[in-house]
Amino acid sequence: MPRLSEVIAALDALWPPSRAEEWDAVGTVCGDPDAEVTRVLFAVDPVQDVVDEAVKLGADLVVTHHPLYLRGTTTVEAGTFKGRVVHTLIKNDIALHVAHTNADTADPGVSDALAGALDLRVTGPLVPDPTDPAGRRGLGRICELDHPQTLREFAARAAARLPRTAQGIRAAGDPDALIRTVAVSGGSGDSLFAQVRAAGVDAFLTADLRHHPVSEAREQSSLALVDAAHWATEWPWCEQAAAQLDAISERHGWGLRTHVSRTVTDPWTAHAPSVTPPSHTGAPN
Repeated sequence: MPRLSEVIAALDALWPPSRAEEWDAVGTVCGDPDAEVTRVLFAVDPVQDVVDEAVKLGADLVVTHHPLYLRGTTTVEAGTFKGRVVHTLIKNDIALHVAHTNADTADPGVSDALAGALDLRVTGPLVPDPTDPAGRRGLGRICELDHPQTLREFAARAAARLPRTAQGIRAAGDPDALIRTVAVSGGSGDSLFAQVRAAGVDAFLTADLRHHPVSEAREQSSLALVDAAHWATEWPWCEQAAAQLDAISERHGWGLRTHVSRTVTDPWTAHAPSVTPPSHTGAPN
């Protein structure tokens, strides 16, 4: 079986830490480089439920998309929830490795997995990486649908193909407008409106869309917007990443067993649709 250092080297080749944003916190959080690795669990969030799942599974390594300590810390005391995660990992000889913005812009990256889950054909990156001579790396992806759909149909497509969450799918725009081209970006994407408009696509699917940026985007163009849960847009990457490590394991004869966590770590747990007209709620008419 491979040592942890060998597996980490393979993961770093897929998602080089040097390509992470300066503010990011990627790489190995804990783990013995000389320890053997037999099982690897992929997940979006390094939360206690995921770590407990890794313990039950007998995993030696957890690979997550989101960092555990994005803004640093002064303690790993077990009374804090992040400290408890660290203690659980170390007590059970489980390593933790993070691939965040370096996985976002990879080829293939997080948005490729999102496009694949929606059965969209990728034509190129939304924000190309200027250091990539092939022009395939970068943030977000520009995609084409196999056949045009209305915004209403495309939103239903996203709801059917992405993991189920309490939020579901929200859409902004004419429900009957035809969608032929789509930009997608896993995770928070409302900072990319300028690039999306420049791409000339019919719709943009991402997560964490806020009121004011959406309102301004809708006033400036006919661009349709589709808002999914942050976790749901990034979870497909876990399956893609596990398949990539499977291929490496097979090539090297490692015999690794990879697993993808189905634990829903989206923080929202319930949704109540609005049913009362605004004039009955005290809101302005």
